Amino acid sequence: MDRSNQTSPGAGFILLGLSAHPRLEKMFFVLILLMYLVILLGNGVLILVTVLDSRLHTPMYFFLGNLSFLDICYTTSSVPLILDSFLTPRKTIPFSACVVQMFLSFAMGATECVLLGMMAFDRYVAICNPLRYPVVMSKAAYVPMAVSSWAAGITNSVVQTSQAMRLPFCGDNVINHFTCEILAVLKLACADISINVISMVVANVIFLGVPVMFIFVSYVFIIVTILRIPSAEGRKKAFSTCSAHLTVVVVFYGTILFMYGKPKSKDPLGADKQDLSDKLTSLFYGVVTPMLNPIIYSLRNKDVKTAVRNLVRQ
Repeated sequence: MDRSNQTSPGAGFILLGLSAHPRLEKMFFVLILLMYLVILLGNGVLILVTVLDSRLHTPMYFFLGNLSFLDICYTTSSVPLILDSFLTPRKTIPFSACVVQMFLSFAMGATECVLLGMMAFDRYVAICNPLRYPVVMSKAAYVPMAVSSWAAGITNSVVQTSQAMRLPFCGDNVINHFTCEILAVLKLACADISINVISMVVANVIFLGVPVMFIFVSYVFIIVTILRIPSAEGRKKAFSTCSAHLTVVVVFYGTILFMYGKPKSKDPLGADKQDLSDKLTSLFYGVVTPMLNPIIYSLRNKDVKTAVRNLVRQ
C-alpha cells in the first residue's frame, strides 16, 4: 500500500461529530448536559445508599453499586468530550486522549456485559435455590465475581486498544464520530485490519454472546421456578426481586441490537441521513442506558426507594 499520505497519530485526530448540522449541536449540548447531570446524580445516590445503608449490604446491591460506578465512568469517558465538540469549531483530540477514551469506553462496555451476567446468576440462586443463597453468594464469592468482571473488561480493552493504536494512519486523521469509536478509527488505518476485525468478533462473542446466553438460560430457570409457586402473591414477590435487573438487561442489549442490527441503506441520498441516525443512536446509547439504570432500580425496588428517602431526610 502506498504510504505517501501516511500521517503521524501524534498530530491527533479531528472529530466530525455533528459539524454538518450546527443547529443540532446547540440543542443536543443542552440535552446531553442535562442527561449527564442526571446520570451523575442518580448513580451517585445509588452508590451512596448501597454503601451507607446496612440493609443493602447484600450481593445484589453490591453488584448494583458496581454497575452505578461503571455507568459514571463510562459516560465520563465520553460525554465531556462530546459536549466540548458541540462548542468547539475545531474538534481535535490528541492521540493520547483518544487512546485513553477508547480504552475506558471499551473497558466499561465489556465489564457491564459480564457484570449483568453475574447479576443474573445472583437472581437465579436467590429464586431457584434460596436456602443455599447465603452459602453460594457469600462475600467470599460475590466480591471475586465483581473483580473478575472488571478484570475481564479491562483485559479485553487493553488487547483491542493496543492493537488499534499500533496501526499506521493515513490522510487527515478525520474520525466521522463524536468520540474515538474504534470502528471509525480503524477506517483510517493504512494497513490490513483483518486481525483487528477477527479479534473484535471473538471479543463480541465472549462479552456479548456468552453473557446473553447465560442470562437467557438463568431467566428460563427463574421463570419456571416462579410459575411453580402456588400463590399469586408469592409469584409477584419473587418476580419483583428480578424485574429491575431484567428491565436493565432488555434496555442494554435491546439498544445494542437496534444499533448494529438495523439494515444499512444502499441509497446514496439516504446514506447521509443514516449516518446522522447512526451517530445519534450511538450518542443516546451512551447516555440513555446509564441514565435509566438508577431510575429503573429506584422505581421498581422498595428497598432502594426506602434507602433513598432515608438519605434525603438525613
